[in-house]
Amino acid sequence: MVKQVRLQVNLQKKKSIETTVPVNAGSVEEDGICVTLTEKVLSGCRIGQIQLQIHKEPLSAPNNLSMEAPVKVYLPMQERPEKITAMYMYNPWWTRPVFVERLQDIPDRTQVAFFKYKDKYACFVPMVGGKFKTYMTSGTETELCLEMTAGLGGQNQMDEPLYLLAEAATAAEAVHTVFAQLAEMKGIRPREARRIPEMFRYLGWCSWDAFQTEVTEDKIRQKAEELIEKRVPVKWMLIDDGWFSARDKMLFDFAPDKAKFPDGFKKMIEAIKEKSVVKWFGVWHALGGYWDGIAPESALATRESAHLYHTVNGAVVPSPKTGAGFYDSWYQVLAHEGIDFVKVDGQSSAAFYFENSLPVSEAVQGISEALESGAYRMDGAIINCMGMAMENILARPVSAISRNSDDFLPQTEGSFTEHLLQNAYNAIYHNEIYCCDWDMFWTKHEDAVKHSLLRAISGGPVYFSDKIGDTIPEVLKPLVYQNGMVLMMDRSAKPTEDCIFSNPLESGVLKLHNVASWGEDRKGGGIAVYNLTEERQTFTFTPADIPDLDVCGQYWVYDFFQRKVSSLGRHETYQNTIEGIGVAWYVILPQIVNAVCLGLLDKYAGFSAVESIWESENVSVTVLRASGTVGWVSDKNPQNVMLDGADVTDKIKREGNLWELSLPEDSKKFVLSIRW
Repeated sequence: MVKQVRLQVNLQKKKSIETTVPVNAGSVEEDGICVTLTEKVLSGCRIGQIQLQIHKEPLSAPNNLSMEAPVKVYLPMQERPEKITAMYMYNPWWTRPVFVERLQDIPDRTQVAFFKYKDKYACFVPMVGGKFKTYMTSGTETELCLEMTAGLGGQNQMDEPLYLLAEAATAAEAVHTVFAQLAEMKGIRPREARRIPEMFRYLGWCSWDAFQTEVTEDKIRQKAEELIEKRVPVKWMLIDDGWFSARDKMLFDFAPDKAKFPDGFKKMIEAIKEKSVVKWFGVWHALGGYWDGIAPESALATRESAHLYHTVNGAVVPSPKTGAGFYDSWYQVLAHEGIDFVKVDGQSSAAFYFENSLPVSEAVQGISEALESGAYRMDGAIINCMGMAMENILARPVSAISRNSDDFLPQTEGSFTEHLLQNAYNAIYHNEIYCCDWDMFWTKHEDAVKHSLLRAISGGPVYFSDKIGDTIPEVLKPLVYQNGMVLMMDRSAKPTEDCIFSNPLESGVLKLHNVASWGEDRKGGGIAVYNLTEERQTFTFTPADIPDLDVCGQYWVYDFFQRKVSSLGRHETYQNTIEGIGVAWYVILPQIVNAVCLGLLDKYAGFSAVESIWESENVSVTVLRASGTVGWVSDKNPQNVMLDGADVTDKIKREGNLWELSLPEDSKKFVLSIRW
């Protein structure tokens, strides 16, 4: 437990007061400022709390807390970590990792840090309170530095949580302990309790990287025709930025722009649905309506005035108190037009909207709840975006989907590496609360295969954004069944523990792991390996690197791209090399009596197509959710192979201990029975 901390209080009149405050030992008063610091242990977490009160002398001018860094807390580290991975806000909307060894090198605006010690791990989260939020910033040789802000100066008191810290035998356990406690404290649902809307379990397409803001009805219809012609099973289409009436980055009307969509959405949507397998349509908008809010002089602002807030910087945005009415009114119009879901962007911009108007935490909490309340008309189907500031992460009560990184940038050279880096490390903590969206991608792109594998293991929505004529169906086939359903893994892919604290841009290799159901009560898994250099690299892994993989003595390891199989003990090391800028994917399944069914060999997570497995001494019966190229691993020769009661023994192929049966793709279940 911490015994005392250094404290710096910054006041409006350029005055800074520094003092030392004991922890759990009562209050300290200096220059009219009374401070109390406490720390308690709850559910395996150490939770710090600060109370501060500024006393005003009668007839004297107030000198309250400044807006910028009103309070800094220097928290002593009794044991300094060997390595630190700091997740910092490199812009107002997204975090990315930095790998350091000294507390002095922690970047400004760090909102989560992972610590590695000699014999343990820890997760540290500066807290978001009712009004103030806390960041980590550059500390001293022996102290963490915590910087508080409310985005509103002139306050004379605070009673706020300051930090959460959990230690554990693994980094994953420490992270889970902290975020489970955060969810409980904030009254929000953890990831496993959030319902993923049905449409996001199917393949989607988005207009953004195809058309940017120049989206029109004609272009959407042309893209739909291409998807029909190429038999790409897209089940939802998202009309991104550019569809509504706006001027100077402000919203003027709820309705679609008549120049771009002359008849609105309804007729277009009905026509596309009638001709295709598309079932759902969504639209994009910013949290404030548009980037700079709602046009003050518009009829819309007059009509919705009861639901809007006029900030001191001149913006008109949905109110944190009554804004549910604004979103409800808009979504009622959209629902009439045939829209089923929304992507809501720029969510961490709320801190700018309400700066000097309302405390940041209070404002974000209010507007997030207003959005989700209004979205009942969409059955809660929201893609939250540009909202990874911690005040946003901890403010959404129930919506399931949250973007996990900055944009996919198809025309920026080398952008894949940064996209991979952000998604992999952000998921370590972001996935504790949300089903993470790893953004759209292009199938016609030099990194298309790398991106497609990344989406397959993301555990979130899968959608692409090719221009008209550019979609390559073969890139999408390993991701989905014939009916467009995504072979979605259980959670976000995350770095193996040996990668969490090493910079893959220096080590050269980043390994990501994930799991999915394999049969009724088993978990299979996989490890993706990305080489981030142009040189050949050597890498290793063990099945035990996947913490939620079924525990077993021996495993089959299937090299997806090389179509090779090897056997490995749980803690036995697999070693291989990977070419420069290369990618590999290894499916890892527990060995059972006669054979291990790999499921669909042409799908990245094809093992998750196995619905159930029954085995006896000489018979194996597997139920699969769909058909295609089916594979299994066995050292035994089958006497007889039956498919839905028909003998197909003469159709099987063998290469070593890998057996294949090629079937026409179909989305119906079938039963594979093998007698040994």
